[in-house]
Amino acid sequence: MIRLLVGVLVFVMNTVYHDRPYPRFYVLETVARVPYFSYLSVLHLYETLGMWRRVDWLKVHFAESWNELHHLLIMEELGGGDNGIDRILARSVALLYYWIICALYVFSPRAAYHFMELVEGHAYRTYNKFLKENEAELKALPAPAIAVQYYRDGDLYMFDEFQSARVACDRRPAVNNLYDVFVAIRDDEQEHVKTMVACQRADANTTLSPHTEPTVVLLPTEANTEKVSASS
Repeated sequence: MIRLLVGVLVFVMNTVYHDRPYPRFYVLETVARVPYFSYLSVLHLYETLGMWRRVDWLKVHFAESWNELHHLLIMEELGGGDNGIDRILARSVALLYYWIICALYVFSPRAAYHFMELVEGHAYRTYNKFLKENEAELKALPAPAIAVQYYRDGDLYMFDEFQSARVACDRRPAVNNLYDVFVAIRDDEQEHVKTMVACQRADANTTLSPHTEPTVVLLPTEANTEKVSASS
């Protein structure tokens, strides 16, 4: 089922956007951020119901969605979302996938994370191919202002936060031209893959954030209150 969901998405983009790279990237980034919304929605629901509180995971998934948002803003600045039909298609697919991943995450978080691992892996290969085929042209073009703001001048705490396999402040991409920007986006996708793999291997107490010391945050349930009272 997971590979089918990814395969449908890849087929649509390969068929409709095989010779239109920026609209293709716009659609890809519109859909790619949606599963992180699904994870956050379900985790917030669990917290509301008093089931558990994954504070660290909420922060990392929000940082992942923040990163994908800026990929989308870059594609919009490059004209990828100028066509109304492309916007309707991207948002329709994104809405459909949001609900699918919400349901999948309730029944199998590992499967939901595996879905995103495959999507981000496809994104990495797509950007890597684009870079190899258009290196000279991209190096002659300036970096979009939103890319400079995000990768150099923006909230770099948030940039570090989604990269669970790295030490905080370890990675600072160059943004001297458009080629650098696409290198940074490609490498972001690889970091997302690593984080999704870590999520599949982790348990509820695993710390993902590069900024957070390993801790377990428990809700003040009656059982926990009794344990505290007995030990005091």
